[in-house]
Amino acid sequence: MNSSFTVYSKIGCPFCTKIMKLLEMSEIYYTEYKLGRDFTKEEFYSKFGTGSTFPRVIVGDQLIGGCSEAVKYLRENNLV
Repeated sequence: MNSSFTVYSKIGCPFCTKIMKLLEMSEIYYTEYKLGRDFTKEEFYSKFGTGSTFPRVIVGDQLIGGCSEAVKYLRENNLV
């Protein structure tokens, strides 16, 4: 798999934990950016839009969406 996965997460988010565990179990390498460590809430909303929720999953340059959209993407592309 050449596409790189990026997960924007925050501490205490069960959906963030779920998608990262799924990526790890599928042996898919990903980069995690964590709220408060790697970006501010303002930067998050500037990038994804006000009201966006966690996680935000990106593959390459394409925004996949949140946890359920990411699971759907992984299934459709036979990655899980």
